[in-house]
Amino acid sequence: MKIEKIAEQIEKIAPSKLAQGWDNVGLLIGDAKRNVKNILLTIDITEDVLSEAKRLKTDLIVSYHPVIWDGLKKVTSDGVVYNLIRSNIAVYSIHTALDAAVGGVNDGLAEMVGISDGKPLGDYVCEEGDENYKLVVFVPVKSLGKVSSAVFKAGAGHIGSYSHCGFSARGEGSFLPLEGARPAIGKKGKLEKVAETRFEAIVPGGKLEGCVEAMRKAHPYEMPAFDVIRLYDCESKFGLGRVGKLAEPMQISQIIKRIKKQTGAKAVGIVGKEKRLVKKAAVCAGSCGKIIDSVIAGGCDLYVTGELKHHQALAAQEAGLTCICLSHTVSERFILKKLALQLRKQIKEVTIKISKKDADPFEWKKV
Repeated sequence: MKIEKIAEQIEKIAPSKLAQGWDNVGLLIGDAKRNVKNILLTIDITEDVLSEAKRLKTDLIVSYHPVIWDGLKKVTSDGVVYNLIRSNIAVYSIHTALDAAVGGVNDGLAEMVGISDGKPLGDYVCEEGDENYKLVVFVPVKSLGKVSSAVFKAGAGHIGSYSHCGFSARGEGSFLPLEGARPAIGKKGKLEKVAETRFEAIVPGGKLEGCVEAMRKAHPYEMPAFDVIRLYDCESKFGLGRVGKLAEPMQISQIIKRIKKQTGAKAVGIVGKEKRLVKKAAVCAGSCGKIIDSVIAGGCDLYVTGELKHHQALAAQEAGLTCICLSHTVSERFILKKLALQLRKQIKEVTIKISKKDADPFEWKKV
């Protein structure tokens, strides 16, 4: 099966458009047209994982963390990227796309904690095709019908089961044609005041360019005044973390047992009160300390994450918020089993294995 076809199936699970702008997801190494027989799933690509991939005759590694974060200044024989290329092993990374996706990493953590109907905490993104804009244009009163009809015909004004949705309000526009202008109304060098209508309508992102072009053609002015405003859906956001009330209030000790069972965590770091009843909680896999302010403002009893910086832990403690830090990798690693099951259902002609050499870089010991 070609990598490009496998990528299509991965996109159904973790759409790349859900990834954060700073992230690096998708096919990072390899030829999209290449045929694949063996896939290896891992959190990180280390030398040990690469050796394992070679032994298993892996064609494609699907990694959670990107093997390439920033622009490379050199690719040498002592680096993993060089050896992946020399070994003809392709790499596809998913990272924050899987964090934000429905059924992804953060939904998995939320389920462990017992959160019911969790909502994203922040760092919101939109899926491709979900972007909507508001087109606002100022038109002479007599030209409103022509311009609005052209914009509606180009795809604007659809809201649910309704079409031709728009709004207009009258006002006064002013302009002074300068040298080189060819005004449809008025004369050069003379300030004009014209009765105009402010017309606005919703435009899907994919039709924005066409609607603006249609508006320009129908508008009588040489230089029509218009605004394009990006809209965000406050009811169906995609983003990092999850927050919500628990289906049934639980003691923190109960929640820790659930987390330990499903992640294999051997140790946890606790900030704040350990003995308390949790009614509302938040989760965020990996390093999500900057979201701590939203958790505190949301009145949560508990925050489960991978890791926190010292000042973030202090802020939580002072706010009376209990935090459980699982370690960065433990908060994410559990998702590999679920991802393997999903991919095996969708890609039956390819062998999919989870790396046995991929491991937490920390070794937790009692001292």
